[in-house]
Amino acid sequence: MNKAELVESVQKALGKETTKRLAEEAVAAVLTSIAKGVKKDKKVQLIGFGTFEVKKRAARMGRNPKTGESMKIKASKTVGFKCSSNLKASL
Repeated sequence: MNKAELVESVQKALGKETTKRLAEEAVAAVLTSIAKGVKKDKKVQLIGFGTFEVKKRAARMGRNPKTGESMKIKASKTVGFKCSSNLKASL
């Protein structure tokens, strides 16, 4: 499912009187709120769905696939997602 399909699904779930634009704004608001929450609190937990959390990656040595030369990859942060047991069981 991509973002456009998600917007259509939200529009259908909210009923016929909801426009596609309102559904798109709702999806955008949720995604923006999750991003802000992860940035501010380092964790966003949605009961019954899962948890978005900041994870740290340590610096490490890598290899340039084109030249085969070793290179240092600096430490970084990323966002991880762990699904809830309810969501996992429904798959």
